Amino acid sequence: MTKPKVYLVGAGPGDPELLTLKARRLIDEADVILYDQLVGEEIIASLPDHAELVSVGKYAGHHTVPQERINEMLVEYALRGRRVVRLKGGDPYLFGRGGEEAEELTAHGIEVEEVSGITSAIAVPASAGIPLTHRRYASVVSFVTGHEEPHKGDGVHWDTLARLEGTLVVLMGVSRLAENVGALLKGGKSPETPCAIIERGTRKDMRIIESTLGGIAEKAKAEKVKPPAILVIGDVVRLREHIAPEAGT
Repeated sequence: MTKPKVYLVGAGPGDPELLTLKARRLIDEADVILYDQLVGEEIIASLPDHAELVSVGKYAGHHTVPQERINEMLVEYALRGRRVVRLKGGDPYLFGRGGEEAEELTAHGIEVEEVSGITSAIAVPASAGIPLTHRRYASVVSFVTGHEEPHKGDGVHWDTLARLEGTLVVLMGVSRLAENVGALLKGGKSPETPCAIIERGTRKDMRIIESTLGGIAEKAKAEKVKPPAILVIGDVVRLREHIAPEAGT
């Protein structure tokens, strides 16, 4: 009997053309696909009719299926001998809880293969004309989840991040934008630091909202920004006007 196996597949930031060739092949060969909504409507519409499709939701702050139940379903399908793809937005191992799923599967004797996806942390700013590094502006990039409570003792240390040079990229931070920005300002980050929020990056209806760190929360609220969206903080945001002045506007 073939050892049960699950493929943890990254779907990228939402543009179907940014799926890797391997991701596309495994999706098309799957018997069962458990997918997140962050995968994007166009990719979801392209999932094969022959496969059993299981939506497990998962926008930031809105999980229709608890993570524990997702883990259980992956184990159950794999042990039935099904060819299982767990399809996740971006890359499974970057704030995607793919590591937790891999641990659970491995604990049940199930083989795991992670298929890396193009992470939205890089692709989304790029699609808006914002390179995360640039010789004149940034040689360091920090990626952080914006979903955790800013004052949680063992969570994100915003005061430390406020003192770092370079570019800061905040994922899943829409619901706590004001709190996160406030923590950075309290930590000493200049309120004049350039910022951009990219909503639904790489997709046809992408939106870009620019401001300063001191004004971004209020502007995002006025523009009714919704997930999925990424916040980029740093001088590299200034490059957008030269590289892609009309992208997403």
